[in-house]
Order: sequence, then structure tokens, then C-alpha cells
Amino acid sequence: MARQLRPAAKRTGFDGQVIKPGAPAPAGTVAVGSTALSPTEERHPRSMNLDRLPLRAAIELMLSEDRKLPGALLAERERIEQGVKLVARSLQRGGRLFYVGAGTSGRLGVLDASECPPTFRTPPELVQGIIAGGQRALWEAVEGAEDDTGAGARAIQFRGVSRKDVVVGIAASGRTPFVWGALREAGRRGAKTVLLCFNPQLEIPRPHRPDLVLAPNVGPEILTGSTRLKSGTATKLILNIFTTLAMVGTGKVISNLMVDLNPSNVKLRDRAVRIVRELSGVDQATAKAALEKSGWTVKEAMRRLKP
Repeated sequence: MARQLRPAAKRTGFDGQVIKPGAPAPAGTVAVGSTALSPTEERHPRSMNLDRLPLRAAIELMLSEDRKLPGALLAERERIEQGVKLVARSLQRGGRLFYVGAGTSGRLGVLDASECPPTFRTPPELVQGIIAGGQRALWEAVEGAEDDTGAGARAIQFRGVSRKDVVVGIAASGRTPFVWGALREAGRRGAKTVLLCFNPQLEIPRPHRPDLVLAPNVGPEILTGSTRLKSGTATKLILNIFTTLAMVGTGKVISNLMVDLNPSNVKLRDRAVRIVRELSGVDQATAKAALEKSGWTVKEAMRRLKP
């Protein structure tokens, strides 16, 4: 199937305006464009008959497409490694990690951020998710929120982002104005900036280019334009890598054990006991007693058990 192309000269600013050939970009915009339609918007040749496929065949089709994701991400492993290093350095020097996105991208950022306090005993402000439209956008669409460049910038201002921090903008097509507003303001404040998108054909003017652009090619979605599918899954995989390996780099993991988890419920307290037993060799009762005396802090319990 022939690829659908955009006119080569068409450029789009932060606010979604089309910039005419030869015309300067309007003030406050960045002429982000590409010579072809983003893969996230192309029609997938294997799913043209999705509405007529037998259910089992449709399931196999979707899973076979997801199976391609690790290969697409492995092709970008050097840039993913750079992203992990940027996050780890920021956390090591007292900075914070911010995820910024709209829709599915924003929700996935909030999800990853919300998992860090129980998993790594981090303060809630260390890793933060910013979603266009605010809290309401977590469970329903907030119309027009992703098109507000100024709101993205104000979100960064409100959180006092500084040169110690790193801001990861997540936008499947690479064009979301809210995300670009946040990235531009973060860069102006000296923070490290990362764009995670799935449009390898994106063209970004050098003055506005983030410190790192991650643009794996995961191809078109089975349901055209529905980036909650492969793009969403790939986003989740990359954010998992960012926070997990950055936390490994900051000493919150020993072997493959979460030694800084926050045992806030029965399941996690049982896990904490197992971790202490694995690392110290003591029996269950001794491990539990050490944790209780240490306020259920694994590292402190380990110090108590040292001979």
C-alpha cells in the first residue's frame, strides 16, 4: 500500500497553525513538521478488514503487532540509555523528573510517577506526571487541553522547574502543543529536556530541539490513529526503563530487590520480610522483628542485623 504523504512544505507550529511555504513562523511557535504523515496516523495494511476479521484472527493480529515492539525499541537502545543517564544524573544531584503529556501519553506519565513512592520510597514530588487538562483528564477527555501551548509552559513554571531537573515530553506524533510549550519553558529554565515520540520523520528546528529526541518507529496502529495501542505500550516500556534503571543507579536496588520499597500494606510487608531474609540469611521472625524496630525500612533493618 502506498504511504500517504503530507505536502513537503507544510509545517505546523505549537498551536497547530499551518505555516505557509516561505512564511516565517508566527511568534511563540515552533515549526515542527515532516515530509510524510506520522506513522501513528497511517493506515495499517494488515488491518484494513479489521471490522470483518474473525475474533480469534483479530486477537492474533493485535498480539503479533505488539510482538514487534521490543525490536523497534532495541533499535533505539543508545538513545534510551542516554535518557536513563539524564534521569539518573538529575536525581543524583537533587533534581526531579517530570513527565508531560496529553491523553494516553499524559496518563502513562502519571501512572509511572505514581508507582515510584511505593516501589522506591521516593517523595511524591521526586517524579511527577503532568497531564494536559489536569486531574480531570485522567478519567475523561478535556477538549482542547492538548492544544494549549501556554498551559504547558505554565505547568512548568508552577512547579518551579530548574536546571537540576529533567522534563520528558511524551507525544506519540511529536506535535502536541501542550508538550512543546512545556519543553520550551523547561529548556529556557536550564532543565534537561527529552521528547519521546513515535514519529521518526519529525523535523525540529535546531534552536528548539530538546537535549534528546527518542523516536522509535513502531509503525501504524491496528486501529488507525489510536495511539493508546502500540504507541501506548511502547511508552509504558520506555518509562519503566527510565525510572527502574535510574533508581538502580541511585542505590535503591540491591541485586534485583527493592530495598527502598514502602511496605504500606500486608503484601508489601511480606515482601519486605522476604527481602531482608534473602539479603541477611536470617529467619522470618528475626527479619520481621528487625523491620518492626526500623519502622519497616529495609535498609535500616539490614543495618540492625549486621554483626
